[in-house]
Amino acid sequence: MSQDVITALFGDPFAVMNTIGLVAFALVGSSKAIREEFDVFGIAIVGLAMAFVGGATRDLLVTRVPLVLQSPIEITLGLLGVGLAITLSVGLESPDTHPVVLVADAIGLAAFATTGAIVATDVGVSAFGVVAIATINAVGGGAFADILLDRAPFILFEDFYASCAVLGGAAYWLTGTIGANGSTAAVACAVVTVGTRLVAVTYDWHLPTVQRLGRPRE
Repeated sequence: MSQDVITALFGDPFAVMNTIGLVAFALVGSSKAIREEFDVFGIAIVGLAMAFVGGATRDLLVTRVPLVLQSPIEITLGLLGVGLAITLSVGLESPDTHPVVLVADAIGLAAFATTGAIVATDVGVSAFGVVAIATINAVGGGAFADILLDRAPFILFEDFYASCAVLGGAAYWLTGTIGANGSTAAVACAVVTVGTRLVAVTYDWHLPTVQRLGRPRE
C-alpha cells in the first residue's frame, strides 16, 4: 500500500527528480555566475552547464545519447532555472549564498543523485556502479561550472558535499536490495542526500584534510 501511495504522489521517479534537478541546478549555477558579474549569455552558459553536464556524463557512461539532446523540454527547464536566478538577483545582493539557493542546491544534489542511481540500476551495473554514477550525476555539473568560473571544483575541498550523494546512492542500492520498488528507493536516496547536505550546512560539517589530521592537538 505504501509503495502505491509513493507512486501516486511522485509519478515516474526519474521524470520528477530530473525536472527538480534541472531547475534547481540551473538556478544555482546561474547565481554563481551572477556573483562573478558574468553577462547574461555567460550566466546562461554556467547555469545550463551545471544543470546538464552531470546527466550528460551519466548517459555517456551507460552508452546512450544524452537526454538533453533528445528533448527540448530539458533545455526549457534549464532556462527556467536561469530565469529564476536572474529574478532573484534583482532583489538579493548575494543570491548564491542566500538560503533559498543553498536549499535549491541541496535539492538539486538529491534529485540528480536519484536520477543517476535510477539509470545505473536500469542498466544493471554493480553496487559500486550505482553509487559512482549517482555521485557523478549529482556533482559533475557543479564541478564543470566551477571550472567555467575559473576556480577549483568545489567538491575537491573539505566541505561535506559529494559525500552526501555517495550516501544517497548507497541508500538507493540498499533499499532496492531489500526488495523495495523503484519509487521507494528513489525517495530513500533523495531523503538521505538532501537531509545529510542540509545538516552539513547547518552544522558546518567538513571532511578532514591531511594537514588537519596531522596537526597536534592543542
